[in-house]
Amino acid sequence: MQNVKDFKWRKNISVNDLVNDLGNVGFQSIELKKAVDTVIRMKKNGAKIFLTFTSNMVTSGLRGFFAQLIKLGIPDIIVTTVGGLEEDIMKASGEKFSIGDFSSDDIELHEKGINRIGNLHIRNESYMKFEDTVGSMLKEIYKKEKRWAVSDMLREFGLMLDDEDSILFQAAKNNVPIFCPSITDGSMGFQLYMFQDNNKDFIVDVVKDFSNILFSVSQDDKKGLISLGGSISKHHAILAGLLNGGMDYAVYMTTASHTSGSMSGATTKEAKSWGKVKDDSDVVTVIGDVTINFPLMMCSVLEQLSNEGIIKE
Repeated sequence: MQNVKDFKWRKNISVNDLVNDLGNVGFQSIELKKAVDTVIRMKKNGAKIFLTFTSNMVTSGLRGFFAQLIKLGIPDIIVTTVGGLEEDIMKASGEKFSIGDFSSDDIELHEKGINRIGNLHIRNESYMKFEDTVGSMLKEIYKKEKRWAVSDMLREFGLMLDDEDSILFQAAKNNVPIFCPSITDGSMGFQLYMFQDNNKDFIVDVVKDFSNILFSVSQDDKKGLISLGGSISKHHAILAGLLNGGMDYAVYMTTASHTSGSMSGATTKEAKSWGKVKDDSDVVTVIGDVTINFPLMMCSVLEQLSNEGIIKE
């Protein structure tokens, strides 16, 4: 039986050593260490890895880390919400988001044309520039084809960007499909509506994209999931896994409670009742802020995989 050990600081401690030490402390620190081990087994055993995240993760400074993970060959498939794609394009176009406060005066922010996401701020002007950028992108892809599956359209968008820290850019460059089942749920949706209103033969085919994600894996593949937050991005990935025999590995990170009955709060244990993860799957749920836990987990994973020569640098 594993015993609790006191944590102590030591000079030049690495992230990997920190996480290993935390694995003997208790509570969620133990689950974090389990998550590291599960992700390493995913990669070593050749699982096709789904990475899902919500748009607020891209609002934050994790956006460039996601892009780096794609470049390093960690995820094989991305599923996210449309806000994150919008903000990825904004940042790739040079827009900057600022740090505010959770207790900001929201009425004052509104009067100044500033939108708050937690303690981060986005200016209205960033959305205006985004609309111009996407309008130009749509004109370019319309010249090539009139009907687009969402993931194919997003790949074309990525090819038009020139930013190493862009999720869309790195995904297109490294042939990692991005699925966004909620493509109309944001400013992007309004731009698609207006473009289609002016070009009646332009179609964004979400049903074809459902086929694309189903056939991105097979019953025979080992399948892994790293899910940050919840929402439709999490469910879309585990549904693809369910229809292909269930996930073999899963790591959920969330702040939501399982008692809410929500997708965000649903644990890997609950997923077994649906067959979304296999009965004998290697799974763990970590409760806590993703902007803290995910970098800790992945830096530990990358350090170990790099030392063993498993990832490309």
